[in-house]
Amino acid sequence: MQTRAAVLWEPHTDWSIEDIELDDPKAGEVKIKLAASGLCHSDEHLVTGDMVLDPEIAALLQVEQFPIIGGHEGAGEVVAVGPGVTSLQEGDHVVLSFVPACGRCPSCARGRQHICDMGAVLLAGRQISDMTSRHRSKSGKDLGIMCCTGTFSPYTVVNEASAIKIDDWIPLDKAALVGCGVTTGWGAAVNAADVQAGETVVVIGLGGIGMNAVQGAAMAGARHVIAVDPVEWKREKAAVFGATHTAASIEEATAQVGELTWGANADKAILTTGVATGDLIGPMMGLVAKGGRGVVVAVAPISQEDVKLNLFDLAMQRKELVGCIFGNANPRRDIPRLLRLYDEGKLKLDELVTNTYTLDQVNQGYRDMRDGKNIRGMIKY
Repeated sequence: MQTRAAVLWEPHTDWSIEDIELDDPKAGEVKIKLAASGLCHSDEHLVTGDMVLDPEIAALLQVEQFPIIGGHEGAGEVVAVGPGVTSLQEGDHVVLSFVPACGRCPSCARGRQHICDMGAVLLAGRQISDMTSRHRSKSGKDLGIMCCTGTFSPYTVVNEASAIKIDDWIPLDKAALVGCGVTTGWGAAVNAADVQAGETVVVIGLGGIGMNAVQGAAMAGARHVIAVDPVEWKREKAAVFGATHTAASIEEATAQVGELTWGANADKAILTTGVATGDLIGPMMGLVAKGGRGVVVAVAPISQEDVKLNLFDLAMQRKELVGCIFGNANPRRDIPRLLRLYDEGKLKLDELVTNTYTLDQVNQGYRDMRDGKNIRGMIKY
């Protein structure tokens, strides 16, 4: 079939909106008619070159990463089912999980679906089953799809492992948010940071993931949730999601946390800036109390190796520095669970969407994100 998509032909260029050809699903795959797609910062990392595969890895996978259809935060309806699919049928409503979950690999078997072995090919952008493409340009060029989903198109084909069935009364445009940003941020607080009732938590960066880390910390019962961002209106908005205090910088937050905790510092600190850089780690860990934990959620440039960190302080105060992907969640359990919390009025999703766009406006959406105008922009089909 013919459809449209936002394609990135190479880094440091705009998204190109063009007609594409989409094949029918093959074995183990489904075709999805999407209702909406979030504009997540991770797709911006493709544009800036922060998330470009090393040429040797691309050669090993025998793929070209570009051109690629963006988008990995979407929800829609199954309109076609390939041979051998057992968990889905036509008409099912699904959220696309940006990390697939096979349910059989060692990680999935240990309850760590966020690091499923299938995730090894996320940036390769091909179908998980056979590393070929179902998406092609009008000239016949194979197109990759971001995180094996490609939600910057009203139709896509994905592996069954990437599609999570949800209740059909949940609004699909809100459900799309749980495909990445909500689950990642909420899980960063609840799972990775393991926030406990009465704790003091600092969240650094108030985009789509940071706001949900604030929301997750508040829902977990944190006494103080300090939301840090240089953009004033985002700090004001953070109160809606449960922030008790705000700061414009890490330095300002450090002084505030010292006063709130009588010098003990924060039990947990969560880094959710637009880009993770090595010089942020030391100041973040400086906010953390003895025996506390710092969580890195923000995506760093793929070649980032230098980190500023006081190793004496790390060991002697028994602090923990941990990584987090997809909120360390299990998407087949946590996506439906979070949507039930939304359905019961306990999880805020409507408040996250700042502006909506058409597919043709995707570049404007990312300009607004860069300019600090969005918590989460969203494409509606």
